[in-house]
Amino acid sequence: MSEQMIAKVDVDLAQPSILSRRNPLRYVLLLAGLAVVVMLPYWIYPPVAMDILCWGLFAISVDLLLGFTGLLSFGHAAFWGGSAYCTGLIASKVGVPFPVAVLGGALFAMLIAWPIGYLSVRRTGIYFAMVTLAFAQMLYFVANQARDLTGGENGLQGIPRNFFGIESVETDPFYFYYAGAVMILLGILLAWRVVNSPFGRVLTAVRDNPARARALGYDVERYKITVFVISAGLAGLAGGVFAVSHQFASLQELMWTTSGKVVLVTVLGGIGTLWGGLVGAGIVVTLEDYLASSGFEGIGLITGTIFVVIVLLFRHGIWGTGRNVLRRYVLERRKKPRD
Repeated sequence: MSEQMIAKVDVDLAQPSILSRRNPLRYVLLLAGLAVVVMLPYWIYPPVAMDILCWGLFAISVDLLLGFTGLLSFGHAAFWGGSAYCTGLIASKVGVPFPVAVLGGALFAMLIAWPIGYLSVRRTGIYFAMVTLAFAQMLYFVANQARDLTGGENGLQGIPRNFFGIESVETDPFYFYYAGAVMILLGILLAWRVVNSPFGRVLTAVRDNPARARALGYDVERYKITVFVISAGLAGLAGGVFAVSHQFASLQELMWTTSGKVVLVTVLGGIGTLWGGLVGAGIVVTLEDYLASSGFEGIGLITGTIFVVIVLLFRHGIWGTGRNVLRRYVLERRKKPRD
């Protein structure tokens, strides 16, 4: 293969999708994904299925920063956990339907994300990660000290699932799953729209070469702050649904380990793939639930080992590797002469 052909293949593999919008395979994959979402509570325990979707959206929110903007955040637990507490307080104190409470939690996450992002995006690499981690730990300390409001170490318990008086959704985790899944899917749709918009193209340019993007007239810092706030809102949406699903919000949601776990989920699925977060969440959440149910205590040892193996064998993550294999197959088919 000549150097020009190698370059051509590399460029093709770097495109967002090798399948045209009119290719029926795109719609087949979309319908298959929706079918999995619909059937998931039939295959596994509904609260676990809900956890998979929540962590999947959480990972997608991180991927918006890490995969499409080049910013590694170790403080996203602040938005996940902050929204969980805010959602619980709104649902408990005000008594509104849980979708309204979740949107309130997501709005709270976006509000606290703006000053954090404003102070953080002027740093890059490990410095950005450490600044976001510091802010998340500050929020953890505040939640721990405000015991009258958050419950301190006991957490916020008994979060209601009010849903317009529909008792089946409010009391049965199976039906609640479908009500919560709608909100998660809307969040995923928003993330997809951001990535596949002119705004998303600028984010990719900022990731690849911020100096050139700045030279072209784009306000790099403003774009970073904007996507940081959007990412926080999506994380808050996921955290709110997660809290209502468990009817409980605890300090665990604000701990640095939660930020580390979602980064692990994102890397497992594939950085810069968007959909890989759902795959990574499915693996991690299902594995943790299985190990916990079997009484195994070294869950972190197993998940860590799997993480190392996948990073070594699948450099682009599970979804990213599968996508690249499909792209190479399509390219090979296109290069074959037709009879």
